Amino acid sequence: MIYIITGIITEYNPFHKGHEYHLQKAKSDTNADGIVCVMSGNFMQRGIPAIIDKWKRAEMAVRNGVDLVLELPLVYSISSAEHFAFGSVSLLNSLGIVDCLYFGSETGNINILDDIAKTLVSEPLEYKALLKNNLDLGLPFHLSRANALNLYLNSHNLSDVLSNSNNILGIEYIKALITLRSSIIPKTLRREGSSYNDENLSTTFSSATSIRKHLKEKSLNELISVLPKASYDILHSLISSDYNFVFGEDIFKYIKYKLLTDNRALVNLPDVSEGLENKILKEVISSNSLDELILNSKSKRYTYTRISRILLQSFLNLENFNLLNLSKSPAPYARVLAFNSVGRSMLKDIKNKNNIEIITKVPRNNLSDHMKIDILGTKAYSLLNSKVNPMDDYLKSPIII
Repeated sequence: MIYIITGIITEYNPFHKGHEYHLQKAKSDTNADGIVCVMSGNFMQRGIPAIIDKWKRAEMAVRNGVDLVLELPLVYSISSAEHFAFGSVSLLNSLGIVDCLYFGSETGNINILDDIAKTLVSEPLEYKALLKNNLDLGLPFHLSRANALNLYLNSHNLSDVLSNSNNILGIEYIKALITLRSSIIPKTLRREGSSYNDENLSTTFSSATSIRKHLKEKSLNELISVLPKASYDILHSLISSDYNFVFGEDIFKYIKYKLLTDNRALVNLPDVSEGLENKILKEVISSNSLDELILNSKSKRYTYTRISRILLQSFLNLENFNLLNLSKSPAPYARVLAFNSVGRSMLKDIKNKNNIEIITKVPRNNLSDHMKIDILGTKAYSLLNSKVNPMDDYLKSPIII
């Protein structure tokens, strides 16, 4: 019998010692008997491909102590923080067995994040008036919102809270829990170690960015001290088998070809407006790398990450779907990637609740748009990773550890 289940939301790109610490604290701080992880598949929220395919990353997670890994449908995993969080939380909530949601944040203070989330969901009249006053002064929305929250909540340090990516994601997690009227209790851990973009290995917890940089150079020996043994062993095995790790630049040639041959490729994507498609189409002609294209296209309104997601969505042919509606609807299924014996018991409990469809084998017909997009993602990823078959979604079964 499993009593307390804690949910975590991750990318594990790849699983490193910071993730190991988070997982251990999730178990100890919530007295969890089981950990269910919602993990992004082959593409990440910042608009980049995963360095390792979703099955290998799921195996890595279970070998490091996660009990059950479920794939976050692609439509959410490459969306804004709001829709990424909503899709992830709606999936955990639909399982019917999750007691706590445990996530990292820069502040480590769940009360601050909770107060902000409740204010943003309920939008009290006083807060709305403060927000309007700031907007009327000509301030950008993010600054107007921070000023309004500072005044409404009688605090003077919220600007820092609202400028950190993990805090923002945590606020969106709590907003989703409130919107869904979920009984899941949110808890947070103060994030330690390097920032996301730090390219240098750290003596505490190295960033995934720095680890990916070393994997690009195939310098695995330098990663022994920053990776759990299970992660290191899998990565060593992959390198020995001539596995080709995937990086953001690998998609550039496909994106450039598509944009040069289809001037309507960006028009129907929900994040594209105000003539942004024309700016990108102009810049792609002279750009020689993905980074160059994004830097030349970005602005104060359209950040680097937002442009990166737009280009990835185009690469995946997602202009043919109503992404906005799909990302606002709760996750319609739980796709199982990997589990252990505790995870097997959790799956039985989820089936008994009968709240959500559990998928261990993808059907060939009558697919939802969410699943069609997942399958498109694997086909596209197979262009970047020769070890992935374009039909793997149909061919692979969950990994059992």
